[in-house]
Amino acid sequence: MKLSGREKVSYGLGAVGKDMVYMLSASYILYYYQDILGVSAIAMGAILMAARVFDAFNDPIMGVIVAKTRTRWGKFRPWLLIGTILNAVMLYLMFAAPPALDGSGLIAYAAVTYIVWGVTYTMMDIPYWSMIPAFTEGGREREGLSTLARSCAGVGSAVITIITMICVPRLGAGDERVGFRLFALIIAVLFVLFTTITCINIREKSTVDMETPSVGQMFRALLSNDQAMAVVITIVLINCSIYITSNLVIYFFKYDFGGANWNDSYSLFNTFGGAIQILSMMLFFPLLRKFMTAIRVFYVSFAMAIVGYIVLLALAFTNMSNVFLLFIPGFFIFAANGMLTVLTTVFLANTVDYGELKNNRRDESVIFSMQTFVVKLASGVAALIASICLSVFHLSDDTSAVGAEVETAVSSVVGLRMTMTVIPIIGLLIAVFLFHKKYILTEEKVHEIAAQVKEKRAAEK
Repeated sequence: MKLSGREKVSYGLGAVGKDMVYMLSASYILYYYQDILGVSAIAMGAILMAARVFDAFNDPIMGVIVAKTRTRWGKFRPWLLIGTILNAVMLYLMFAAPPALDGSGLIAYAAVTYIVWGVTYTMMDIPYWSMIPAFTEGGREREGLSTLARSCAGVGSAVITIITMICVPRLGAGDERVGFRLFALIIAVLFVLFTTITCINIREKSTVDMETPSVGQMFRALLSNDQAMAVVITIVLINCSIYITSNLVIYFFKYDFGGANWNDSYSLFNTFGGAIQILSMMLFFPLLRKFMTAIRVFYVSFAMAIVGYIVLLALAFTNMSNVFLLFIPGFFIFAANGMLTVLTTVFLANTVDYGELKNNRRDESVIFSMQTFVVKLASGVAALIASICLSVFHLSDDTSAVGAEVETAVSSVVGLRMTMTVIPIIGLLIAVFLFHKKYILTEEKVHEIAAQVKEKRAAEK
């Protein structure tokens, strides 16, 4: 039975809320604690990275817990709703640091709230993505739902990218600390509302009863699924590259592009980029898919991203002050990111059938727990690299410096430009090389495997 329109819309709304929350944390937590509250950039980088190491153990365990769950509401929806409510609470607390805290107390508060936020995000993110193979068939239906979900996730990310630095100053009446607290509260409420709609209208249509693996067995199964591991590594490299830029772009506008109205230029650039990212998922990707295979679109997206970064680097060294020129590299980078986000989810979903055929297990929760982990790992690595950049180059918008201080200021912005462009280019080149060498699940191969899986199940009945 095909998915209804209501099911598609409800599932998409869940993605919008989920990625609004994630983007707010991934893009602004470093800025909130380092630039607004004055926490050491290196301390924040260490916290963000340590949280990701913790997730290396938390995420797979959550995958096993989801796989073992049996309730009258299914195994996915209970965790999806519980995790959403808890994560919404932690999001608010994370951006509502008590004014009385400072120094080590503030660092401890940031560490605890961010780590618990990551745990609760995993609690709802794994069951959300694990539902795709559970109520879709392989091939076009699964690709269609994955595309829809990722497109809606892109909408959620884009909304945060566009409106955060517009809303925060207004909500806080110029006080960014107050503004972030109120903005986080609004996003948290919307998150719970959207997920509730998803849970009411989405039900898993089918699943495969099997013996649930132990954590050790699960890791061995993942390592034996070479296609899942190829996609996972690719996701890490892509997201790490993109997140380095997204973490540093606000500093680029504030301390390099500069000017009294840097916030307006930053918001305008993000508005353009968010719109392009949404269009790339909803329009560019479906259009290209009419003429190309998914893998070929993947390579085209890589080329676009790399070209965008090269143009951005070149423009940064022209000392231009026209934000509209930045739309040129922004178009290539945001469009590529939107399509790559959709495609990596499709490719990862395809590895579920491959793993069932190869390992005699259909571990959708296990596979998608890795997606949650690697995306958060990438954000942690990117935040650490960004924090090192901020610490080493001592960025400042002080234009009164003279002599040696001028040289230091110049080297600071040069370091910022290189970090946010050259490192992502290297990461993307490594990603496309590894993907080309390891990934074998062409469309023909996916259909062949899906047919073999059906035959295998029929024979076992």
